[in-house]
Amino acid sequence: MIGNIAVGGNAPVVVQSMTNTDTADAKSTVNQILELWQAGSEIVRITVNSAEAAEQVSNIRGQLDAMGCTVPLVGDFHYNGHKLLSAYPDCAVALAKYRINPGNVGKGSKRDEQFSAMIEAAIQYDKPVRIGVNWGSLDQEKMARMMDENAKSSQPLSSDALMREALIQSALESAEQAESIGLKSDKIVISCKVSDVQDLVTVYRDLAKRCDYALHLGLTEAGMGSKGIVASTAALSLLLQEGIGDTIRVSLTPEPGESRTKEVVVSQEILQTMGIRSFTPLVTACPGCGRTTSTYFQELAQDIQRFLRAQMPVWRKQYPGVESMSVAVMGCVVNGPGESKLANIGISLPGTGEIPVAPVFVDGEKTVTLKGDAIAQEFQVIVEQYVQENYAEGGKLRTQSKTIPILTL
Repeated sequence: MIGNIAVGGNAPVVVQSMTNTDTADAKSTVNQILELWQAGSEIVRITVNSAEAAEQVSNIRGQLDAMGCTVPLVGDFHYNGHKLLSAYPDCAVALAKYRINPGNVGKGSKRDEQFSAMIEAAIQYDKPVRIGVNWGSLDQEKMARMMDENAKSSQPLSSDALMREALIQSALESAEQAESIGLKSDKIVISCKVSDVQDLVTVYRDLAKRCDYALHLGLTEAGMGSKGIVASTAALSLLLQEGIGDTIRVSLTPEPGESRTKEVVVSQEILQTMGIRSFTPLVTACPGCGRTTSTYFQELAQDIQRFLRAQMPVWRKQYPGVESMSVAVMGCVVNGPGESKLANIGISLPGTGEIPVAPVFVDGEKTVTLKGDAIAQEFQVIVEQYVQENYAEGGKLRTQSKTIPILTL
């Protein structure tokens, strides 16, 4: 358990995110955590890098609790975590989990002492720990030793293979050390992050074979925009398809001024489009072609998707099961009626040169034909009525009828 969230075993894969505010600025941090939580982040990690930040963690937790925000907070510690957890017990208590980077715990003889201090704090306050190893901050002393040993080997590993093995060994040895101090294995989460997709897949496949710890998935730096989304989807989908991974984060670099919530949405959509979990009704829409020269169906699809996501904080409580509802907004007669019939609710808009009417299908049956200038508003009303009639407590609780096949890779 991480706070009130079950992780590992047969628990659902959990969506995690991280703030990019200065944790010492409690107001900004609370606002961003609240925004991430409302978007669907089930765990939020915050930076705890200074005395000023550590002093504010309990205050941040208190403000969130007062707002009804129960999201567990993870403290991200580097270099001085042993000091902060000791000096600020309120911080240690308020956090639901500690993240420790073995490469940044300490050097030489201080490494074991400072690592032990953090694990002992976790044991004292009954907190789980994520042992998070990153290629960019790998323990250089360990890497140097392994390079020397590799050079003497009769069958030396390639530099890439050696790097991957160093990541895995660092994580597993640190986890074993934590257990030897007294931390239970079910209180340990491991991550071995890199930025290359193929390296990440190779590392986690090997890691999953060599341990039973809960695993956190994610590229260290996925990148910006479409590159970050594609890289994260490629890496995480392969691993999730193989049953590897208990928590995930899509580490997108936001555009200047862009909301941090995009990484939450992408994480959810990876899980939902793979049929692993459902978070919000998704809209199926055609890409458009020469038959759909109007942008009307694109605008309607966008508006409906925004509407559905905006309603979910309320709908999630009032209408259980609504997250599995499917909606189709199609642009012409070629695939429009067929796709619309497969969705719970679908609309087939007229393409170029077609009769200016839009048939609506509900659970596969044509129910009404819309026309005129208010099609968008009328269709939204139909969606709202369907939700109220089919997902209210004691109602039919219908879900999408079609089965999505899961491929075995």
